[in-house]
Amino acid sequence: MAFASIFVPNFMVEAVLRPEPGLRDHAFVLVECAASTRSVIGLNDAAAKAGITLGMTKSQAQQFGEIEVRERSRTQEKIAHAALMDLGWSVSPRIEDTAADTIVLDLAGLGFLLGSEEEIARRLAEGAARLGLIAQIAIASTPDAALLASRAFAGTTVIPRGEESAVIGKVPLIALSPSAEILETLERWGVRTCAALAALPILQLSERLGQEGVRLQELARACSARPIVLAQPAIYFEETLELEDAVEEIEPLAFLLGRLLNQLCARLAERSLAAGGIRVRFELAPSKVDIPLRNDNPRSGQAPIIYERTFCLAVPMADSKRLLKLLILNLESDAPSAPILKISLTADAARPRVSQEGLFCPLSPDPEKLELTIARLTKIVGAENVGSPELLDTHRPEAFRMRQFVPNSADARPPVRRSPGGKGPATPETGKNSGKKTLRPAFRVFRPPLPAKVEIRQGCPAWVTSSGIRGRVVAASGPWRGSGDWWSEGAWQCDEWDLEIQSEVPSHSRSSQQFANPGGKGTPRRGVYRVFYDPTRQEWFVRGEYD
Repeated sequence: MAFASIFVPNFMVEAVLRPEPGLRDHAFVLVECAASTRSVIGLNDAAAKAGITLGMTKSQAQQFGEIEVRERSRTQEKIAHAALMDLGWSVSPRIEDTAADTIVLDLAGLGFLLGSEEEIARRLAEGAARLGLIAQIAIASTPDAALLASRAFAGTTVIPRGEESAVIGKVPLIALSPSAEILETLERWGVRTCAALAALPILQLSERLGQEGVRLQELARACSARPIVLAQPAIYFEETLELEDAVEEIEPLAFLLGRLLNQLCARLAERSLAAGGIRVRFELAPSKVDIPLRNDNPRSGQAPIIYERTFCLAVPMADSKRLLKLLILNLESDAPSAPILKISLTADAARPRVSQEGLFCPLSPDPEKLELTIARLTKIVGAENVGSPELLDTHRPEAFRMRQFVPNSADARPPVRRSPGGKGPATPETGKNSGKKTLRPAFRVFRPPLPAKVEIRQGCPAWVTSSGIRGRVVAASGPWRGSGDWWSEGAWQCDEWDLEIQSEVPSHSRSSQQFANPGGKGTPRRGVYRVFYDPTRQEWFVRGEYD
């Protein structure tokens, strides 16, 4: 049995640097935002080389030159820890949430799937780099040995079975996280490594340091095997970025959104998931003036304006570039009303789209590219004019609404029906091999309905005049009276007729060619039309034509 430990050193600093990787090349310090003195609680190597130490005040640190200063963000620490857990779940379903900066993985049974322990360590290191984290990884036969090795040694460390005590013996005592009193006592004894602590007699150690000293010695010997406390996986993906200066231009906003989407999609990819929807939340400045979001700002106490939008995707996506284009197109059509101070993106996790084309099926558009094209059309003509029509459950004629277009991944070809004898396919028209065809009338709807003038004789239409239609009524069926929605402003009422009209429109008429005979091969002398009377407007209309 083997265990892997992933440790992120300088975790508070790494959590803030993760959404701003450009700061890694500069001297950077982290200050506690709640403290009145605003002392330094974290710094990177460049700041340490410049002479800055922990405990300095913010003003003292800024005297060392060009120093980037950020406040501690517990939100970013929570997100960084969630990314660390996602990395662990990408490898093993058995994970211990040891600390905010450390997790332990059970690697039992994963060798056949992922390869050797060295390959697993390399895979974890690459995954941490994709998530924007600098991690130390160690693999050992016990969870405590792996934990100590990850906190003591940089890079990746694989401890062979049976050599745990020798390797852990080189680890300094500070890696055991002892109390300040016990650490001071051991240093006075000259004990500074795990090997020196493991060599002490246990009875005398217990008399002087109690059970805590015995526990620390067991850790130093790297021989104790304990069960790990399993964590429950959470399906929640969020990335947040707090801005020093407000952003109101689309180009810098697109750059920041792209950075967050890259991190979001990387976390989804580690869990073999995709985004089924994206929720965007902006905190806006009170006015269209760049206002730094700092505690020393006198206007920072004002309640920010919240801008929220949810983008439901037709198909799950994990491509950050296409997601960015979709977000920008939607935000351009409904832009925030003020500069942005804080950005939060949340992904609704979904299973990735899996499709397999048939061998003889024609190629269809990529659903993700089609979604991007629909977003561009929506920006031009409006969301109410783009999508899939959906009939409403009502008696109102032609009542429908537009819903989001969702491509159908199933094969759209009609199923091949067999003849009753099972020999050969049947004809799609009749279901038999007789070769007979069943003709069914089609109704061509005119949108909008064509205004018409109707002459009534003895309560029945006798003559109809409309665009492309002019003639006497040969046969009539009706009226069919309908009404509905009388309790609302959208009340409707109509009397419908099916009329066979002997048309007198000349063959060279454009309207006749458009409505009476779309094929353009002469004008038919007769046609069957649906005509209705609207009592509210007291007008006649032609709803459509039967083909």
